[in-house]
Amino acid sequence: MAVWCMWQSLRRGVGSNSIQCTSCQKLVHKKCTVIKGSMYKVMKSFLCTGCSNPVISTGHISVDIGASANLEVVDKFCYLGDMLSVDGDADAAVEARIQIGWNKFRQLAPLLTNRDISLIRRGRLYSSCVRSFMLHGSETWSVRKENEVSLQQAKMRMVRWMCNVKVKDRVPSKELKERLGVGIDDIILILQQNRFRCYGHVLRKEDTDWVKKCMESEVEGSRPRG
Repeated sequence: MAVWCMWQSLRRGVGSNSIQCTSCQKLVHKKCTVIKGSMYKVMKSFLCTGCSNPVISTGHISVDIGASANLEVVDKFCYLGDMLSVDGDADAAVEARIQIGWNKFRQLAPLLTNRDISLIRRGRLYSSCVRSFMLHGSETWSVRKENEVSLQQAKMRMVRWMCNVKVKDRVPSKELKERLGVGIDDIILILQQNRFRCYGHVLRKEDTDWVKKCMESEVEGSRPRG
């Protein structure tokens, strides 16, 4: 009965897309987990990332912000479906978004791989429902070459799957993109367009806006390579 009540509570409001950790009792959004399919099957044994892979730190593990409230110190955390890392890089975010993109691709696989549907329409479906998930929050990513390669590799695997072509068939990537039409633009180009669009929004803000002021702030320390 307790499990059934918990499941019913998860179905209402924000909890309908969340699952409760059996250790710390915190609710975690499904997008920030590796759960595939129904959450009901794993809800009795689910452990969040913090409990399954606890962060080992030699420094402080919490920060007192007053009002009898403490914030846990972690290396990375999920915010609105995007992974934020203490290093400021996009490795965790790109990895998480690629995994989410694959989850969405597999959900739509009956349509994306259906030979009764034209490749042009499948390309448009991929662009609207898969690529958009992979690039969610990319406007603020600090991407490196390795991140771009990971995105390109994931995209081409999906393209070959939609076209029913294997690597050993040695069909050029350019030809596969042409089969799927304009819906398959370069994912790195789309990423750059997203970032430029966000940059334009910031430039058009008032000079007193705190987001625009951050552009002129200086960060202490040396910039890492890459």
